[in-house]
Amino acid sequence: MCGIFGIVIKEKEKYKKRHVERLIKTLFLLSESRGKETAGLVVKGAGSLDVLKLPASASRFLKHPAYARLMDRVFSNIEKSALHQSLTIVGHARLVTHGGEERNHNNQPVIKGGMACVHNGIIANDTELWKRFPGMKREFEVDTEVFLGLLDLFLEETGSIASATGRVFEKIEGSATVAVLFNNNHSLLLATNTGSLYVVQNAAKDMMVFASERYILRRFADKARGIGSFDKDEIRQVPPREALIVDLKEFRQTDFALSGESAGTPAVPMIPHEETGWADHSPPPSLPHQGGGEVELLAHQGEGGEGMGTTLPNISGASRLRPETKETMTETWRRLYFEARLRRCTRCLLPETMTFIDFDEQGLCSYCRNHKRPDLKGEEALGQIAAKYRRKDGRPDCLVPYSGGRDSSYGLHYVKNVLKLNPIAFTYDWGVLTDLGRRNQARVCGKLGVEHIIISADIRRKRGNVKKNVEAWLRRPTLGTVPLFMAGDKELLYHADSLRKRYDINLVIYSYGNGLEDDLFKIGFSGVRMKHAVPFPQLPVLDKIRIAAHYGAQYVLNPGYINPSILDTLFAYYSVFVLPHDSVHLFNYVEWNEKSLLSTIMNEYGWEEETDTIATWRIDDGTAALYNYIYMTVAGLTEFDTFRSAQIRQGQIGRDESLALIREENRPRFESIEWYGRITGLDMNHVIETVNSIPKLYLYT
Repeated sequence: MCGIFGIVIKEKEKYKKRHVERLIKTLFLLSESRGKETAGLVVKGAGSLDVLKLPASASRFLKHPAYARLMDRVFSNIEKSALHQSLTIVGHARLVTHGGEERNHNNQPVIKGGMACVHNGIIANDTELWKRFPGMKREFEVDTEVFLGLLDLFLEETGSIASATGRVFEKIEGSATVAVLFNNNHSLLLATNTGSLYVVQNAAKDMMVFASERYILRRFADKARGIGSFDKDEIRQVPPREALIVDLKEFRQTDFALSGESAGTPAVPMIPHEETGWADHSPPPSLPHQGGGEVELLAHQGEGGEGMGTTLPNISGASRLRPETKETMTETWRRLYFEARLRRCTRCLLPETMTFIDFDEQGLCSYCRNHKRPDLKGEEALGQIAAKYRRKDGRPDCLVPYSGGRDSSYGLHYVKNVLKLNPIAFTYDWGVLTDLGRRNQARVCGKLGVEHIIISADIRRKRGNVKKNVEAWLRRPTLGTVPLFMAGDKELLYHADSLRKRYDINLVIYSYGNGLEDDLFKIGFSGVRMKHAVPFPQLPVLDKIRIAAHYGAQYVLNPGYINPSILDTLFAYYSVFVLPHDSVHLFNYVEWNEKSLLSTIMNEYGWEEETDTIATWRIDDGTAALYNYIYMTVAGLTEFDTFRSAQIRQGQIGRDESLALIREENRPRFESIEWYGRITGLDMNHVIETVNSIPKLYLYT
């Protein structure tokens, strides 16, 4: 979920300050793609551990006066020290998950029990662990704290870093790749249950570097020339469920397993260290303003330096739905299902408001009349493809785009356990991936031991663009432009293609889209008629032109769309309709079955459901609750209507059961809509009032 990295230098006197700063800058900037929300580092040299963390991107962190002062202090102490000691610097580029960045103690490195830790991943059962071990005292919100609490507890019991670490990984659920420095001993702990950890030494064997991705170290090796010679072929992965301890005094590495019969062995003891003390140089952010509106985070102004200000929406402000707003939303839902004059197909559930629909004399809709059962290519054919690309040298052999939703979670399980491939899971986080989706990603990747690469957008900017597009839409709301809310996520396709090339992987397996998700109305409201769902890249050229023309006209009619988000929209069109797509779609080969799929991911991985809906689809997408409310309110249907109708045509479910399901699945999702408002800064009461005022495409009795 984040980028962690570090450098261990055997004899600190051999490398000049400017050289070390150049190496750290290189690692910071290369790791920034994995998280741009906060940055921090911990330094272990002569004297105490020095910690600095700021609610700012790595790029801005490196320019902050506090960083310059910290490095000056560290090297001043080195010059004063007569001891020939190592120098260790560990850093973190954070994608915020647990614990808001407005509270700096939630940011990384996390300090607890005489330890400083940077953590990539999510510990999904942290709340349960705090209850299970009441002797630990919780001080922060960030899930990393429970890792340090357990490690401290088990170190007291075992006296061994390896044994204690193995026990911690037995207790946690989710994904964890950590680097831990200890204040009272000469040790660096590196451990992972997903394999998102790579190390390399220089030719002189007096410097070790680690990072979250092989690609980061390969780029680092190129940029570090002239300071240290690093052989790219010597980069090694710390495998899933394994760890190593670096003796910072002897510059010796000891590997050990985190699970199985050999877990925690050899029992590496604590290495005594005569130095103690902490120095936290992190400037505390200001407290939230009392009057509501925005929370301003000012890390530090420095002596004439530039402030690191950023703004986040006030979580207690307009994002919260008023009771009367909720009542109106519920009444809108009730009237649709119990008072609306809405003709539905006699076979499926599609209503007369579905785009380009017509009914025959028996009331059978055109989508049912034109339906053709998909001809699956079969699991045997998929197995033959897997055999063609399967590697025997342990290198990753396929890329699996991963949203954390039910289909992609099952897809990752299938690729790893059924096809026996060695996948890299990939996520493009553009700012509207839900916390639940992230937790489910961590659960599945941690259990499977699959490396998970996240490309993080500039999330504040992306969310700002979402806000601009929604506000523009509110001034002239049309159903055909609702997809503009999601324009920022389409870069997934571009980044998947880039990652495939970067890691020399020739097989990309998608499990998004299962043949039943033919929500043709989304494109139908833009004026393009489709009888059957086809992947967007396969749309006829004329249809692509019609879609572009529709959006072009909307931009002319509504200049509010001409804002910084237009770059996202144009890039989305390029990624979807222009960029070549050469990939395998799992459910073109494997039959999609909702019950068996959910049984697998829930029973084997503890996959988590949302609390404000019975639906298990789209709960990883923070936009879905809003756009489905819009479609339901105005058009009387949502993507659940089209999905359940497709299931009926496939013979997977009965009509009466489907109707009962969509009634519940289409209930307004208050908590999710509030979350969307909170992260974007939108006034959701105003949004819902505007949606409710749009003329309906149906009548009431």
